[in-house]
Amino acid sequence: MQTLRKAVVIVAAVVSAVGVVFAQTGETGFLNRSVLLDGAEYRYQVYVPREYQHSTAWPIILALHGGGSYGKDGLAQTDGGLGRAIRRHADRFPAIVVFPQSPPGGTPGFQALGERIALAALDRSIAEFNGDAKRVYLTGLSAGGNGSWYLAYRHSDRFAALVVVCGFIGEFTGTGSGVFYPAIAPVSAPDPFAAVAQRVSRLPIWIFHGDADQTVPVEQSRGMASALKALGANVQYTELPGVGHNAWDPAYDRADLFTWLFKQQRR
Repeated sequence: MQTLRKAVVIVAAVVSAVGVVFAQTGETGFLNRSVLLDGAEYRYQVYVPREYQHSTAWPIILALHGGGSYGKDGLAQTDGGLGRAIRRHADRFPAIVVFPQSPPGGTPGFQALGERIALAALDRSIAEFNGDAKRVYLTGLSAGGNGSWYLAYRHSDRFAALVVVCGFIGEFTGTGSGVFYPAIAPVSAPDPFAAVAQRVSRLPIWIFHGDADQTVPVEQSRGMASALKALGANVQYTELPGVGHNAWDPAYDRADLFTWLFKQQRR
């Protein structure tokens, strides 16, 4: 019996050691993943920093792509935006970053089906990589900016902070994709900016928009910033002079943005 107990202890120690080694030497970088919804597979990517260890609870960013990255490959959404920033400045991102991809065929970004895909990818990543539920951040650009307002409007309790780049809350038709995006606020709302602001005002928010944007009117971000300030929300608005629709490269290239972001915790 004593010999059997020793054997059990040894086996347990080996299993524990293997688990530690696996956690310390697991895959890092941009990883391919997928989720199943209603029998259909949707691919996404997860960035895992080189220093990752499963024993540590990690901050996690949900990053929503713009209208030019619709697809089924699970890859295009990391070519620009936050994916590009991570490849340029990996040291600034001690976090798990989830990149869902909205499928083609008229899905309005991260509303409707896109919302389900994004949240499923987020939930799976939190479980797989030991994400810290108090430090879940949401960001998006253009159509993904709309998705960020939409998800924050519907699930503000899930996030610790929000970064929106050239987003919009009103009805919009994509100039390249032709996709129609319904308004986020109910049509009965007398002031749609105030209606959205009321639901997201508990979050620390940083908004970016180029004042020369010919795709998404800068008034969309100005309106949200004003509505949030009227409520006394913790909001910063950075308008980039002379910058067109691509406000995401200068926004995501700012080290101070992510220094600020990683200080936020869900209340």
